[in-house]
Amino acid sequence: MILGTTPLLTDLGRCVGKTDPAEVLVTGWLPNHDGTYAVTTHWPRVHRFYTLTPETHGPHLFTESVRQALALLTHAAFDIPVGYRLGWERFTSTVAPDALRTGADTAALRLVVAYEPVTRRRSGTARLSASVTAALGETLLGSAQVRYTACPPAIYDRLRGRYADAGRACARALPVPSPVEPSLTGRRRPSDVVLATGDEPRTWNLRVDTGHPVLFDHPHDHVPGMVLLEACGQAAVSATRPHRTTPVAFDTAFSHYVELDRPCRILAEDTASADRGRDLHHVRVTGSQDGRQAFSATVTLQSVTTPLATGSVTV
Repeated sequence: MILGTTPLLTDLGRCVGKTDPAEVLVTGWLPNHDGTYAVTTHWPRVHRFYTLTPETHGPHLFTESVRQALALLTHAAFDIPVGYRLGWERFTSTVAPDALRTGADTAALRLVVAYEPVTRRRSGTARLSASVTAALGETLLGSAQVRYTACPPAIYDRLRGRYADAGRACARALPVPSPVEPSLTGRRRPSDVVLATGDEPRTWNLRVDTGHPVLFDHPHDHVPGMVLLEACGQAAVSATRPHRTTPVAFDTAFSHYVELDRPCRILAEDTASADRGRDLHHVRVTGSQDGRQAFSATVTLQSVTTPLATGSVTV
């Protein structure tokens, strides 16, 4: 693939790790004269998972756009083979809630991505760090910073051992437990809830449904990062009840893979009193498996003052 060209549309799904063409948000990329990259994405009027109400998208539609943009650039701009496995180590983001409102039509999002110098090891593993800003037309939607690795398949398989085979890992996944009440998490459909009841207040068990058409568009050998980020958001929304809130910022660190065949405990704790001047709440969410912390996030939420719309989201 030549630097500066837009890959064939038939290649985009493989570049960004999606098998369902409807889930591919990126549409192309070009290098800018200042050394940054421009990536264009297409947002549907309503997304079957990332649109929360008829009036608003959730923040992880932006997160998924960032994920796909970085995956595309990793392969297209830095000549890292598509077969390499990408793993996020740190993810921070901020979104403007008003920019997440749904419109009467689809939307074209433009992301500008700036990379720090890529570190390449003799083994073939690469370490990348990117800063992203995104705009819808003239409206700034949000920003993100991501630190991640790209690992050759042979090294990844050796690292993962018996968990390397995604099909077998999914086959060993725990039975899917009943979800908590969707309204507690900011969701409407039980199938989109990633939390199950825990044994203490403000604790939950991670609910992983390997048949979910968006979160498991294809088999994974571990719980995908997008599921973990969704769990952080849902836990934070639930923890701020009876206030009605929506996540607007995440500061997340991933330290260990979360396996499909063992329970993962989610805990939410307040990090500080609410910022009453701006109607903000701050919640720290951690996920632990086998007694070891696997990920953590500080989630910033903004109070919701407008009434929730009635009815279901059209998909």
